[in-house]
Amino acid sequence: MKVHLAGIAGTAMASLAGLLREAGHEVTGSDQDVYPPMSTQLAALGIPVRSPYAEANIPLDADTIVIGNALSRGNPEVEAVLDRRLPFTSAPALLADAFIRGRTSLVVAGTHGKTTTTSLLAFLLHRAGVDPSFLIGGVPVDFERSYRLGGGPHFIVEGDEYDTAFFDKRPKFVHYLPDIAIIGNLEYDHADIYPDLAAVQTAFLRLMNVIPRRGVLIAGIESPALVELLPKAFCRVETFGIGVDADWQAEDVKATATGASFRLVQRTSAGRLGHGLFESRLSGEHNVRNALAALAAANAAGVSPAAVRDAVAEFKGVKRRLELRGTARGVSVYDDFAHHPTAVRVTLEAVRQGAPARVIAVFEPRSYTSRTRVFQDDFAKAFDAADLVLVAAAHLPEKVPVGQRLSEQDLVAGIAARGKAAEFVPTVAAIVDRVAGVVRDGDRVVVLSNGGFGGIHEKLLGALEGV
Repeated sequence: MKVHLAGIAGTAMASLAGLLREAGHEVTGSDQDVYPPMSTQLAALGIPVRSPYAEANIPLDADTIVIGNALSRGNPEVEAVLDRRLPFTSAPALLADAFIRGRTSLVVAGTHGKTTTTSLLAFLLHRAGVDPSFLIGGVPVDFERSYRLGGGPHFIVEGDEYDTAFFDKRPKFVHYLPDIAIIGNLEYDHADIYPDLAAVQTAFLRLMNVIPRRGVLIAGIESPALVELLPKAFCRVETFGIGVDADWQAEDVKATATGASFRLVQRTSAGRLGHGLFESRLSGEHNVRNALAALAAANAAGVSPAAVRDAVAEFKGVKRRLELRGTARGVSVYDDFAHHPTAVRVTLEAVRQGAPARVIAVFEPRSYTSRTRVFQDDFAKAFDAADLVLVAAAHLPEKVPVGQRLSEQDLVAGIAARGKAAEFVPTVAAIVDRVAGVVRDGDRVVVLSNGGFGGIHEKLLGALEGV
């Protein structure tokens, strides 16, 4: 086929583009904003990307147009497709029809931790020799790309609860034909499409409802909003957690100089089964939970914990998930995708556990949810593990109705009220100057944004190096 992807620079869309190219299809794409790591991946694949959106970008001879979920009516490419009556579809629908159907589908969902858990699960099955295919909403360091077309029977996919497209408002993950599904946790998120927690629960219930009776749901039992739904499952449910009564438990969890360690215990019909000590390069209890979920799902797919013990220890993580971007003048600069209060909190706690260094958090409210007032109080509490918090100006605040917008000044005041130093520093240039002026040897700077943030990581490192 000849396929054009409108919105190709999104993580899932760029991954789908790679799968299509590897399967022998001709692929073109377009987007408004193109930045690493997906821009790098697309360039390496030789897939032409046009920017910005324009009617002329749509090939007249395309067999189908994949319309990304960031596009809506009024977009010139959407209007051109509709005016010309060209065939179009969504990324989840094409992914399911072209790659998942006919394979054993492992879907990784949840409010937090999806990308890391999906990447680890893919790495475990790969190291076990079952040659899986996968599509991930990020770039695993071990694979250096966000997709793989393997020869084995398994397809592993990150299942997003966001809606599919402007013409299909169902959650993306209902398309993915799950045989084994992980729901790691469930919290309120995506305030632009879900009015409250109950609506998010309904979305995840839809995922549970498409798991066949022979399937397996791996559920994080420490998430109360998820536990409420578990009695409604039609398939077998296996739970996991730390220090709780679950089917898969991590005991004796310890922070180590290089990450974390834990002892894996499985509850079976014959009693408690100990799988021994596991070590991970990833810091924080949230990453131990991610490992529990991946190990349980791998076991459900026929790969025992013992077979992948070394793989857990060797897994390097995911780009933009507490990724060390560089060190200069003894100062480490990290990049993290966190844009929900819980994700911000556990990320900073993980950094704090790693060493007794000062932690400087640089936060850009960029996702729709983080730009709204709905989580403003929760964000104020999320930075407790930081010593200094710099809050940047919200990205495109006009996209949020005036009465619902986050106030950066009020957020800073809320953080300061908890005894933390906090400042509103609107621009990237001003943030770079401020950080360069206050850091000292051993400090850790954590940049929290789900976008490009004006190339702030390179600018920070350049300023610290005196460039």
